[in-house]
Amino acid sequence: MVLKRRKLSNPLALAVMTTLLQKPMHPYEIARTLRRQGKDTSTKINYGSLYTVVQNLEKHGFVEVTDVERQGNRPERTIYGITDSGRQEMTEWLSDLMAVPAREYPIFETALSLMGALHPDEVTRLLEERLNSLEVQAASGRGALEKLYESLPRIFLVETEYQLHMVEAQAEWVRGFLGEIKAGALPGVQAWRSFHETGEMPSEFQDLESQDLEGRTVDE
Repeated sequence: MVLKRRKLSNPLALAVMTTLLQKPMHPYEIARTLRRQGKDTSTKINYGSLYTVVQNLEKHGFVEVTDVERQGNRPERTIYGITDSGRQEMTEWLSDLMAVPAREYPIFETALSLMGALHPDEVTRLLEERLNSLEVQAASGRGALEKLYESLPRIFLVETEYQLHMVEAQAEWVRGFLGEIKAGALPGVQAWRSFHETGEMPSEFQDLESQDLEGRTVDE
C-alpha cells in the first residue's frame, strides 16, 4: 500500500489544518500556536513558508477567510478557518500517514551506504563521536520528557516519546555496529581495510560487482 498523491505535500499544510480545528486564526497566530504546543519539534516552521502554505490551502479550498481584523494603525490581519473540504483532506491525509509506512531517506542512511570511501578506523572514530552525541541527546531527552509529564497529558507528548525512542534505537544500533568493526567480526571488514591500505580493489569485491552485473537484465 502506498501513500495517496495529494494536492499539497508539505507537512506544514497538514499542521496548519489541524491547528485551525481549534479556532480560526491569522497566520502569525497559527505559527505561534504551533510553537507553543511544541509542534515545531516535529514540523519545520518558518513564517515565510507558512504564509505561502496558507495561500495554497485557500487556493485549493481547504481554508477560507472568515474575518479581517483591524486594530488602530496596525496592518490588517486576515483570519482563516478550515472548510469542510479541508476537514476531509486533513482526515484522509493524517490517516494515510498514520497507517502507511512511507520510504524516507534519512541523511545518515546515505552516509552509511557510502562509508566504504573512508578507512574503517576513521569510520570507527566518527561513529564513536556520533554515539557520544546520541547518548547525550537521549539522556537530555529523557530528562525533558519526565519534566513534561508533570504538566502535560501524555497524548500531547507522543511525538516527543517517538523521537526519544528513535534516538535510543539508533544509539543501540551504532553501539553494536561499532563493536563488530572493532572486533573484526563485520563480514568484509578486512577487505575494506585492505582497499584503503593498498589502494587495490579486493578480489572479493570485484567478484560481487561481476555477480551483480550478471544478474541484471537488458530491460534494467
